Amino acid sequence: MLYVVFFVQVGLLLIVMPWWPAFWEHNYFALAWPPLRAFLANNFVRGAVSGLGIVNLFAGFADLAYVFNARPSSASGRPERVEGRDPGEVSLHDGTR
Repeated sequence: MLYVVFFVQVGLLLIVMPWWPAFWEHNYFALAWPPLRAFLANNFVRGAVSGLGIVNLFAGFADLAYVFNARPSSASGRPERVEGRDPGEVSLHDGTR
């Protein structure tokens, strides 16, 4: 669950920070190296960083959906029995036991 919180938080920061002038235009790296300042001022670069934030948000919410779908659905806390399958029979994805 901490993994999900991390991805959502980083995603939100990457979406908001490029468009926040107090942070984006006055950071140490942009002030120390003037050619980087011109590069970071480009709106396409800001959009690309925000796009990475959207990807992080999507990854966080996808993992959150996976966490909620992986929980057992029965009230006893055990997974429900699948019809036609022996409960002791466990199979891996590659077909081995």
